[in-house]
Amino acid sequence: MSSLFNAFRSFRVRNYRLFWFGQLVSLAGTWMQDLAISWLVLQLTDSPVALGLVMTIRFGPALLLSLYGGVLADRLRKRHTMIYCEALQLVIALILAVFTQAGIITVAIIYGLAAIRGIIDAVEGPIRLTFVPEMVGTKDLANAIALNSTQFNAARVIGPAVGAIILKAIGYAACFYINAGSFVAVIIALLAMRVSELHLVPRLPREPVLDQVREGFRYARSTPDVVAILILVGFLGAFGYNFMTLTPLVTKYVLHQGEGTLGWLTTTMAVGSICSGLYIAFRGRATRRLVMAPAAFFVVMLAVVGVSKWVSLSTVMMFGLGITGILVMTTANTRLQLTVPAHMRGRVMGIYGLLFVGTTPIGAYVMGALAEAINVPVMVLMMAGLCVVGWVWAVLYLRRSGSEDPLRSGVLMDEGSAADEGLAVEEGLVAEEPDNHG
Repeated sequence: MSSLFNAFRSFRVRNYRLFWFGQLVSLAGTWMQDLAISWLVLQLTDSPVALGLVMTIRFGPALLLSLYGGVLADRLRKRHTMIYCEALQLVIALILAVFTQAGIITVAIIYGLAAIRGIIDAVEGPIRLTFVPEMVGTKDLANAIALNSTQFNAARVIGPAVGAIILKAIGYAACFYINAGSFVAVIIALLAMRVSELHLVPRLPREPVLDQVREGFRYARSTPDVVAILILVGFLGAFGYNFMTLTPLVTKYVLHQGEGTLGWLTTTMAVGSICSGLYIAFRGRATRRLVMAPAAFFVVMLAVVGVSKWVSLSTVMMFGLGITGILVMTTANTRLQLTVPAHMRGRVMGIYGLLFVGTTPIGAYVMGALAEAINVPVMVLMMAGLCVVGWVWAVLYLRRSGSEDPLRSGVLMDEGSAADEGLAVEEGLVAEEPDNHG
């Protein structure tokens, strides 16, 4: 029993508990909205390209702004910035709900709102990632990141399952209104945090952004483990993790099913992801093998999903994709944040966001275009092949570099406040300003 409680040890931190449950509610609403948007676009257009373009527009800003968001993550007070971003997301969801209820929603409006969401996500993404060690410190960072993955995928179970019911019973607008209300939970959680209990990191001084971005790239390029992870997540992010585009296309054009099956497949994958997140939270390790081995299985199952004509087989494969996908991404995220010095963390996670999220629009558009020009099964097999290229490249890079595992084969290192404080003094980092809102 003590081992079971140990898997949830980050919940001992009040600020993290508030954050986790607030995000759970908000993300469930977001998944509900994304399910409804995907099906709405297909209903309006019957075009895989149109659906792919929604994802391209939504994640496109990450190509331009993730690196800047990484600099902001090292510069700004993270809690405040997240409150403003969540408030803007609430407004966008309300606009979408009102326009849909009024019967004046169009694909062009969906595209416009998707672009605004993308800009906010690109700025907030690195900030949210690097806020986790400020809540729990580095000792329990692997556990907290794994619990975040569990939260994200619990929301992916709740959101689509409830969303499919509401979609069929009430309609699209109801899903969008519920999502708007869900943002209130995370805003309240952020406002209720005790700032005195945060592990605040000295903020980066305001110097030319490009100089600070280049500094982040120089550090990343000089660290083999960081390079290998960035190669892998770049390929998987672009060509393997486009599930908001892939799953509706497979459901409609390969399995020839409706929104109920779409919700079922999405939920099944999320259940696998939850199991995987709990395993990592319990295990508390982040080894190289736990990144690379599951990535190989992920690619195989992705290919099977593309050619399967049976809902039962597709269900099993989606469950497996959930397990392996979270093993790869949670471990990769943890390894980066433990390997990188605290004062550099935001910028490196900005690069991570650029390659993992920023490549999504490229992959989403390519998926939609290939699905329409050829067919969905061939498109999925081509995507799986590109993921293989990234996996092989990352493995060969690590072997050729001959570097030792900086985390000593999974023993999580606490880089320690002393080392980071020394860097802060040496490099003139700015002390965190007092927060008068907590």
